[in-house]
Amino acid sequence: MAFHEVRFPASLSFGSVGGPERRTEIVTMANGFEERNSPWAHSRRRYDAGVGLRSLDDVERLIAFFEARGGQLHGFRWKDWADFKSCPASREVDFEDQVIGIGDGVKTQFQLVKSYRSGGVEYVRPIKKPVEGTIQVGLQGSHRMETVHYSVDFQNGVVSFVSPPAAGARITAGFEFDVPVRFDTDGIQVSVQSFRAGDMPQVPVVEVRI
Repeated sequence: MAFHEVRFPASLSFGSVGGPERRTEIVTMANGFEERNSPWAHSRRRYDAGVGLRSLDDVERLIAFFEARGGQLHGFRWKDWADFKSCPASREVDFEDQVIGIGDGVKTQFQLVKSYRSGGVEYVRPIKKPVEGTIQVGLQGSHRMETVHYSVDFQNGVVSFVSPPAAGARITAGFEFDVPVRFDTDGIQVSVQSFRAGDMPQVPVVEVRI
């Protein structure tokens, strides 16, 4: 089992369907009240790669990618077109998009994160697969230069500063990112006749924890 640092063809994932899912355990009491609990701290995303296929050439590309990953064996990167930036889709990435940490004068490494806010509640999602060439980092409102002030591990989304940020310093970042996933099946069933008639094969993809 390994993770291949290769992205599923973005042109194929563009038409896919999917998104986050949660696991909630609900117990209904004798009095009708409920007790709800979730064993997951973070959501898990699922997609159907088959929906994005538009031609037999696309099917061939899918099969080649599937074979190279060994079916469910190896993970890979997936671009979620509905959520792939540190900012809203209509905006350009900026180094002040997300707060990723506060300096303490000692710590030099900070995990990239994206915050989701609604109704006064915030969920902070770790970003483990940033896209190379898209990351911008800021410190106390000032843009910092990669390789000069910091480096990024693109396999786990950790930003490492050359010198520890001062205590109380606000560290921010902007970036594009992929979702670490694997195929959720060891078989792909394709019928050329059915495909030409508009019947798309189901190719489930599921997020993996990194």
